[in-house]
Amino acid sequence: MKRTEILQENRKMRFEEAYGGWQKKRLSQDEAAEILGVCSRTFRRYIVGYKKNGLEGLNDKRLTQASYRH
Repeated sequence: MKRTEILQENRKMRFEEAYGGWQKKRLSQDEAAEILGVCSRTFRRYIVGYKKNGLEGLNDKRLTQASYRH
């Protein structure tokens, strides 16, 4: 597994944890974003991607496209 794939999978696992805490109202949006190391706006974008495409919606398109170039 490539480093970028590992990072993507790590982001997905961390998102699920933060998103679950946010949904159960144990975390605020800002706290969930902080756990992920992103701003609140990015966390909201993650939520939109997740709702549209599940965990695959969290993939960083820049990293995915880069892997196709090689």
